[in-house]
Amino acid sequence: MADSTFDVVSKVDKMEADNALNQARKEVEQRYDFKNVGASIEWSGEKVLMKANTEERVKAVLEVFESKLIKRGISLRSLDTGEPFASGKEFRIESSLKNGIEQDAAKKISKLIRDEAPKTVKAQIQGDELRVSSKSRDDLQATMALLKNADLDVALQFVNFR
Repeated sequence: MADSTFDVVSKVDKMEADNALNQARKEVEQRYDFKNVGASIEWSGEKVLMKANTEERVKAVLEVFESKLIKRGISLRSLDTGEPFASGKEFRIESSLKNGIEQDAAKKISKLIRDEAPKTVKAQIQGDELRVSSKSRDDLQATMALLKNADLDVALQFVNFR
């Protein structure tokens, strides 16, 4: 019998992120506490750029965006946010969405699977994703549960379960 496999990936649905950004933009434009403070949120290439006239206001814009991401089912672990910085008379925050599992995180996940998953489970790093295989589907499901409960700093999704 052939091995059963699944892939561990970290991807953000670009359309969902775009929808979250549009919802956040509408809320920022309509909320009373953001009137006349120059608050805005927009795409700047692959990054999200948030602006306001004070550091507190730009952090509030970030909180609105984060709440919209959560509502759209996007984990905040996939959001890489910088510190607020002054740019002329306004403050800005740049954020980017992480796609793919970095090599260090992939090695950490692979080690976790080796140490704590059932012994029949094997993990193999393939670029920016991991392929996990085993003869037993039950062992693979136990491995999925282990990874879901692990405290990793990457948002994980499981795809191609065969």
